[in-house]
Amino acid sequence: MDTTLTMPEPKQVARGATMIELRGILKVYRAGDVPVVALDHIDLDIARGEMLSIIGASGSGKSTLMNILGCLDKPTRGTYTLEGRNVNALSDRQLARLRGRRIGFVFQSFNLLSRMTALEQVELPLIYLGVRNRRRLAMRALASVGLADRWHHKPTQLSGGQQQRVAIARALVTNPAIIMADEPTGALDTKTTKAVMETLVRLNAERGITVILVTHELDVAAYTRRVITLRDGNIISDAAPGRTNVVAFPSAETRREPAPEAAGADA
Repeated sequence: MDTTLTMPEPKQVARGATMIELRGILKVYRAGDVPVVALDHIDLDIARGEMLSIIGASGSGKSTLMNILGCLDKPTRGTYTLEGRNVNALSDRQLARLRGRRIGFVFQSFNLLSRMTALEQVELPLIYLGVRNRRRLAMRALASVGLADRWHHKPTQLSGGQQQRVAIARALVTNPAIIMADEPTGALDTKTTKAVMETLVRLNAERGITVILVTHELDVAAYTRRVITLRDGNIISDAAPGRTNVVAFPSAETRREPAPEAAGADA
């Protein structure tokens, strides 16, 4: 029996309804015997079709938040609901399937394999999912980022911006509901950054894909319609670019997690 799958055609999705809901998200790591609070009881709602950025200094908790939103890590405490599903209750296998089907990832370092062509890079997620018509779907994804004529090129034959667009095509090929982009322009010059960000903006506008961007660059965050600022594991601002909407958060003394409570940090 043929067990391969067929991917649905990309289409515009309805916007506005809550897609992601975080309530009381606490993440504690351990540095030896010392508990380190990376996220301190975060509450956050993200609507379907939003394009937002998460900014903050090193150590602010933005990468930890991205890992939890991307189902790559679990919180120590709190609830994460994604499209009506309680993510906390999912097994590792269910989480892997959720990531493969619903979330596309883009990273600063591109993560392309040196011996593979652009087409083969984009086909990889489909191979893991056992999808039919991989070549057609991969070519369509490359065309959507303007690289249909570069399908046979390997990474060394592509510019940095082209490599990142291959990575975006790879994230798109499974027709995800969400793209998580972690410092996607961190290794690019200004002109190339503009081209990559315009690609993400267009995909959000045309397909209604929810785009969540982690960056430390304010000019990159300005491409999004909502900017969430983290400091010391707290959301201190949630506003449109250029505006200030400071969120009150507890002092370090009142929010410090007692050591006995942090014992579940590795859960």
